[in-house]
Amino acid sequence: MAVVFEKPKTLSDATLHYCPGCTHGIIHTLVAQAIEELGIEGKTVGVAPVGCAVMAYNYFTCDMVEAPHGRAPAVATGLKRALPENIIFTYQGDGDLAAIGTAETVHSATRGENITVIFVNNAIYGMTGGQMAPTSLPGQITQTTPYGRDVSTAGYPVRICEMLSTLDGVAYAERVSVDCVPNIRKAKAAIQKAFENQVNQKGFSIVEVLSSCPTNWGLTPVEALDWLRDNMIPYYPLGVYKDITGGDK
Repeated sequence: MAVVFEKPKTLSDATLHYCPGCTHGIIHTLVAQAIEELGIEGKTVGVAPVGCAVMAYNYFTCDMVEAPHGRAPAVATGLKRALPENIIFTYQGDGDLAAIGTAETVHSATRGENITVIFVNNAIYGMTGGQMAPTSLPGQITQTTPYGRDVSTAGYPVRICEMLSTLDGVAYAERVSVDCVPNIRKAKAAIQKAFENQVNQKGFSIVEVLSSCPTNWGLTPVEALDWLRDNMIPYYPLGVYKDITGGDK
């Protein structure tokens, strides 16, 4: 019988710890597929964050480094400068990248560090119990905004791709989603391009992936995907925000 699909060899056999319905597993697979299909596993080093993906080092078969909370881009910068022939990527959530790690993200981007950043945006703090994140939507109910996010006191969500696309050092910024098969395919292409950019020494590349969090949203997995489509995608439009090879949004 012909094999039409199999687990990427760049993913370990460890059981994922993520909640039922969480789309981190899909994103892990897309990253692993990109590494495998580009043939770069032997020289790839991933940087794991603090957050839901804190144990990502258990799931990828390439070398992994654990970074302090929010410092993954700084760790990746050091790795890339010390090992310029290696492929370095970070895998970060919205709390890690867009809150405590905002400065590291912005400055590694504006320096044009030749790294690949995978940014998972689920509009909430997942690991610590569902508090408001920098990406939580206006009016969104969280553990720390039980009446909904009030922009008059909490401010507005941070749109990372739009912000980083204004920086000269950024080579590529695209926002994708993993809510359905067509969007998953687009997400895979974007992640692969972000790695290819690094191989070709294009500079800083970021792929923002809209992801669901059924547990902290208080929804079933199916309802969570619907909520992502109905609420997150309108506020965080999908598409290419910067591409120095052409195709800006």
